Amino acid sequence: MLVVLVVGMLIIMVWLAGRYEASQVQDKLDRDAAQAVVEIRSGLNRNLQDLQAINPLHVTPEQWSVRVAELLQVRRELLRVEWRGENMNIRQVAETPYRSVEWDADLREESFSHAVTACSNAHRTNSPAYSSSYFQILGGTMGAELMEVCLPQMEGGHVRGFMVATYSLQHILISQVSKNLTQNQEISFTEPDGTRLAVLGAAWRGSRVFTSQQLLDLPGNTMVLRMDSWHRAPSVFPNVLTALVTGMAIALGSVLVVLVRDNRRRLRAERDLGDALAFRKAMEDSLITGLRARDLQGRISYVNPAFCAMVGFSAEELLGQSFAPYWPPELAEEYVRRQARRLSGAMPPAREGHESVFMRKDGTRFPVLIFEAPLINAQGQQTGWMSAFIDITEQRRMEDMSRASHERLQATARLATVGEMASLLSHELTQPLMAMSSYANGSLNMLQHDGNLELLDKATLIQRLNDLKSAMQRIAFQADRAGKVIKSVRDFVRRRSQTHDTITAAELLDAVMPLVRMQATKLGVKVQVDVEPRLPPMVCDSTMIEQVLLNLARNAMQSMENVEAAYKKLTIKALWDEPSGRVVFSVEDQGAGIPQEVAEQLFTPFFTTKAEGMGLGLSMCRTVIEQHSGELRYSLNAPRGTVFTFSLPVAGDREKLS
Repeated sequence: MLVVLVVGMLIIMVWLAGRYEASQVQDKLDRDAAQAVVEIRSGLNRNLQDLQAINPLHVTPEQWSVRVAELLQVRRELLRVEWRGENMNIRQVAETPYRSVEWDADLREESFSHAVTACSNAHRTNSPAYSSSYFQILGGTMGAELMEVCLPQMEGGHVRGFMVATYSLQHILISQVSKNLTQNQEISFTEPDGTRLAVLGAAWRGSRVFTSQQLLDLPGNTMVLRMDSWHRAPSVFPNVLTALVTGMAIALGSVLVVLVRDNRRRLRAERDLGDALAFRKAMEDSLITGLRARDLQGRISYVNPAFCAMVGFSAEELLGQSFAPYWPPELAEEYVRRQARRLSGAMPPAREGHESVFMRKDGTRFPVLIFEAPLINAQGQQTGWMSAFIDITEQRRMEDMSRASHERLQATARLATVGEMASLLSHELTQPLMAMSSYANGSLNMLQHDGNLELLDKATLIQRLNDLKSAMQRIAFQADRAGKVIKSVRDFVRRRSQTHDTITAAELLDAVMPLVRMQATKLGVKVQVDVEPRLPPMVCDSTMIEQVLLNLARNAMQSMENVEAAYKKLTIKALWDEPSGRVVFSVEDQGAGIPQEVAEQLFTPFFTTKAEGMGLGLSMCRTVIEQHSGELRYSLNAPRGTVFTFSLPVAGDREKLS
């Protein structure tokens, strides 16, 4: 029995020793693999810094070639460096002198090439981006796995070109890892499915193999760094009796030490895991952004408290559901189709959200902004989708308030315009009213002078009736004229289009010219209208554009109040602009022009040079034109005066409106 116990203790000791040795080897291998990832990442970052320092925007092509050649002499993992322009055309190329590569120039220019794909990602994120690896012939029958990195060259906040560098995965391992690799280790780059891309290490094999895998996550590319280590089986004491004596002496102590150490490591790992989970839960509970995770079958697998508070459902009511109870019934079919597209892999870009409408448990609807991204585990495999939700109800309310405030401001400016026109209206109505009074008094005097009409002869009676008819016609004409003046002002005040109309330039000008000519008559200004024939109809908010034209014309005429009569000329033009494909309107005056200190604040709200002005006219005009995807500009009018111009889209460009 004692022999059996001793043999059993020996077997346990050998087993525990082998297990401990294996765990030590595995731990060391994990540390070596993690260190290799750090060294590779540091080397790639150093290369990015060196490439960024060779900024082609600040050096000549010759200087660029010299500096890149010096870099290729030192960094042998780099096979090729390209300088590409904004449109991805190759401007300069430098290749390593240490090996020849059969590059396919046409293939590198195609939109689906790895270099172009990496630069597209770099342009979108304004940061370096890597491509996926690909196989390339190096000469003869030899080949290697290569990878591209693209650095956007920024100037003034805009991308002005790209630096594209080509890496050899094999030489990345040689330059960054080989000096720390032992004789019994092998290191390789692999894809997530285990396919080896590049291998470095000795061909020696032992009886046991240990493997460690570390994720090398680069912007635009994810690879796995695998390190293998071979060892012989743990040695058994050559002398069994010595092994028995030694084993009996150290068995209990060794087992105890191993168990204590293993228990401490387990407790430490459990404590670290508990701290990490507590930290993550506290962070998620503090978020005001709703989070929701779904598995590959579309079932909800996680929601945070913010999401539950947003929709009014508890986590227990949502978990495991594939048909969300917070979908409005009238939109449920559309959301089901959208979820099917997501499950098929048609995911929008992670940084580009989309708006939707959710329903709370009490039935109220509210708008949300959704951001979705694939959920990837530590092995690089997709396990579902993660979505972030932002309640934008308050944002929509503020937008509505801003829109209402803007409309009130426009109405205020419009009423101010009508107030300024009141004096013109009274002046214009005085003439027809006085004419009507004169004709009426003349008719009464004629009737009183003639006395008894029955005593007049027939010819005289017919003449008097014709005179009275002529007077009545003139009275009717002057009354119609006064009515038209009042109607023009009333229509201008009451009209407020909520949609864009299709209208011609001539119709726009015809609507405002009665009001323009009223003020022009008072100020002694000559008005000239020039409309280019056969202009296409435009699409715009006609009432607001009429107000812009009226404001610009009124400002132009007021600027000519103190100039000589020969220069009091207002010109309004409507012409076709071929480059932009839009109708251009211009309002020209021959006034004193705009001083520089006034020009700097010309479009500032509430800035005015008039004692009775509100400072809203030009600010409102610019806002209206910007809503029509245009720009209100001003320039000097030779030999004197100012020209204001703006353009409107034609009917075929409705999608260009903001």
